Amino acid sequence: MPRAAERKKSARNAKPGARPAPTTNSAVAGFELGELRQLIRLVQRTGIGELEVASGGRSVRISATSSGAGIVTEHAAGLAPGARPAAPPAAAGTAEAKPVADPTAHLKALTSPMVGTFYRAPAPDADPFIELGDVVEVGQTVCIIEAMKLMNEIEAETKGRVVQVLVENAQPVEFGQKLILVEPL
Repeated sequence: MPRAAERKKSARNAKPGARPAPTTNSAVAGFELGELRQLIRLVQRTGIGELEVASGGRSVRISATSSGAGIVTEHAAGLAPGARPAAPPAAAGTAEAKPVADPTAHLKALTSPMVGTFYRAPAPDADPFIELGDVVEVGQTVCIIEAMKLMNEIEAETKGRVVQVLVENAQPVEFGQKLILVEPL
């Protein structure tokens, strides 16, 4: 049976006032749930603070929280700027998530103080400021962020061992984006 006929049949059999059961093809603010899940994964994997997508009169904003989970804010066409949709989107899973110990919880993240381009070294042919395993001191330059043709030296805020560099050289970074993970000493 074609999908359109199937939807009409289920709509006729539904009780008045009852919400239709969510399907894998359900839409929120005009976006399919699969599309939203992909966007949430993108925000989580890249570490960007916020992503807003607008297309064909529909828009959605996904913001990362401190716990790394994505929050979806929907803006459907025709809603007033301050208006909210009638109900929030249903959660993908109904089971409660069990807290998992984060293996990087004890690490300190050095975050970007501005939007710009991340550089590990003072010049393309120079050695990087830091390498994995290096011990950095408070105030030691660990990278450069170029913003509006100005080179801004970024200094370590805590003494510790460099565990991970989260950004590739010459990549754009956002304000508040994690750049380097340091294990405090």
